[in-house]
Amino acid sequence: MFLRFYLFVALLVFTCQAVDAQRANPYGLSIINDVPALLRTVELDSNKAFVEITDYAPTIALDIKYATTQNVFYTQLYKQPRAYVRLPVAKALAAVQTDLASKGVGLKVYDAYRPYSVTCQMFEMLPDTVYMGLPRQGSRHNRGVALDLTLIDLKTGNELRMPTPFDALVYASHPNFDRLPADVIRNRDLLKTTMQAHGFTVDPVEWWHYNYKTKTTFELLDLSFDEIAKTLHRPATKQRSRRR
Repeated sequence: MFLRFYLFVALLVFTCQAVDAQRANPYGLSIINDVPALLRTVELDSNKAFVEITDYAPTIALDIKYATTQNVFYTQLYKQPRAYVRLPVAKALAAVQTDLASKGVGLKVYDAYRPYSVTCQMFEMLPDTVYMGLPRQGSRHNRGVALDLTLIDLKTGNELRMPTPFDALVYASHPNFDRLPADVIRNRDLLKTTMQAHGFTVDPVEWWHYNYKTKTTFELLDLSFDEIAKTLHRPATKQRSRRR
């Protein structure tokens, strides 16, 4: 009798906690917002570990636009210029970089993992339903499986010509827009075909935005870069060098 009573109370408490967690997000989204919860998902599936892109592909250039004011919002949204993704995404990017290097070009990353709260902040500043990540859905950036990037010349470090600057909210940003110079189309298509060959899909309205295709469900996260840094998985070579 007492056992049944305590089980009932425990179930009631758990249900109330779940409801409170859901109320914390006005859209009822399930969002991880503490480090232990993220680590529990990694224990169940090591592919959910976060990594630093340059640990797996050190020649990839970084230009994290939202860590500066040089972006469409004219606002610094990140305190640090970090580029974190899930483990399989980093491995796929390393393969992309290897393929591109044979052609003398490489990747430059503008954005990778993005906390959910920043997605909400962006939408508040620019409530566009075509180009902005929607708070009611969350972004794949919030899951660590999306990237904003372009191509550079490996010798000079200069960006290759693309249809528009990053975050230009215009029709020319669409990856199938064809009223462009031939060299611009070639550059955009080189990026697209190489990324697609390694498991990425391009966003239908942004030539720079790529999502990693996967059957794994990666949770939405609202963790700061400092919090993500506490969970990072390092390649074996990095771990050995640190022990030395």
